[in-house]
Amino acid sequence: MEHIVIIGNGISGITAARHIRKFSKKKISIISSESDYFFSRTALMYVFMGHMQFKHTQPYENWFWKKNDLNLINAHVESIDTDKKQLVLNNGNPFSYDTLIIATGSSPNKFGWPGQDLNGVQGLYSKQDLEALEKSAVHCKKAVVVGGGLIGIELVEMLISRNIPVTFLVREDSFWNGVLPKQESALINRHILKHHIDLRLSTGLQEIIADDSGNATAVITSKGERINCSIVGLTAGVHPNIDFIKSSKIATNRGVLVNRFLETNIKNIYAIGDCAEQSTAIGERRPVEAVWYTGRMMGETIAQTICNTSTEYKPGHWFNSAKFLDIEYQTYGWVWAEKKEHENRFYWESSQGDKCMHFSFDQNSHKLIGLNSFGIRIRHEKMDTWLTANWTIQQVLANLNQLIFDPELYKAHQQDIVNAYNTEFNENIKLEKKRWKAIFSK
Repeated sequence: MEHIVIIGNGISGITAARHIRKFSKKKISIISSESDYFFSRTALMYVFMGHMQFKHTQPYENWFWKKNDLNLINAHVESIDTDKKQLVLNNGNPFSYDTLIIATGSSPNKFGWPGQDLNGVQGLYSKQDLEALEKSAVHCKKAVVVGGGLIGIELVEMLISRNIPVTFLVREDSFWNGVLPKQESALINRHILKHHIDLRLSTGLQEIIADDSGNATAVITSKGERINCSIVGLTAGVHPNIDFIKSSKIATNRGVLVNRFLETNIKNIYAIGDCAEQSTAIGERRPVEAVWYTGRMMGETIAQTICNTSTEYKPGHWFNSAKFLDIEYQTYGWVWAEKKEHENRFYWESSQGDKCMHFSFDQNSHKLIGLNSFGIRIRHEKMDTWLTANWTIQQVLANLNQLIFDPELYKAHQQDIVNAYNTEFNENIKLEKKRWKAIFSK
């Protein structure tokens, strides 16, 4: 019987295992040293904040794995011998496979900062990170978080939920402005400050200072300032977790190089999730995408290839969602940080300055290119359908009542948005008056 071995028990690896089991009775082994059972990594922050227990982050009961004949192995893979089709585990024993799926996820970036390996210095990526943070937070009177991305703002929110003052070091001159246009970035800057967080823009980390016991006790910023703290969160991005692969014959760059079918250069070896790098980028997408839903899609795709028919990975329109403290963020298509030559932009912001929508569209055809939404919930299936149908900005705005689904009793902003567009572009778009029908009809 064919033996399929999956390295990694995150969303991509477990999705692959579940779908292979749906289609076949092949032998499946899943190797991970992080945890005994799959858990939702995005829920770690809510465990720390007291909204749930860790056991609630496990989507499946412990009996699920045995019932579905999924062999779980708590071990670390040291190396891969592709000629012998064997893995070397940390116990020194070889482990054979017929088909190998590499789904090892990401590791936090470190840039050689002095003191980066001290006690109290950590990222927020694994179960072990959560456990370390719980221990460090008990007596913490001050924390510093380094890095202005999504994981950074999550860690800040976690710490302030325990009433731990946080200084937030962001190297750029505005929060996440390598991704967000300046208007959205400025909105989030204001929101962070509103929550009494010590936001330091244009400020990086120079050094972490140790006490006599090897614990972090302060940082020195790029501006030479000393900030006393006992927790230092390093959230300056991630990179594919592939160091153990580089000694093998598997081709790598930043990640494990794969084609559109998620195949590596070695037959019957695949890579999926955060550790996979498309040899040729798909459209405007980055070659490596550390995103939950793309990992899930890759897992589903590879199961089809292994069990049924060779299937190309087609992620569709780019989208993502996150939370910046209590502001929800959704993005669809492409709204780049800097406007491109062929684009036009329309930006609307609420009078309170806590909600906005940013539309990108082709300046000639008016076809919608992308949409950012902050503080206003929009329907994924509608936006995805409209992007596929090449709707124009005018069509999208006229049908905003179908797109926006803010909860009942929330102020509706659709008419304000359309009015603002009409004023800026001297048009006369009429908002369709079918809000409730759109919400309740299929």
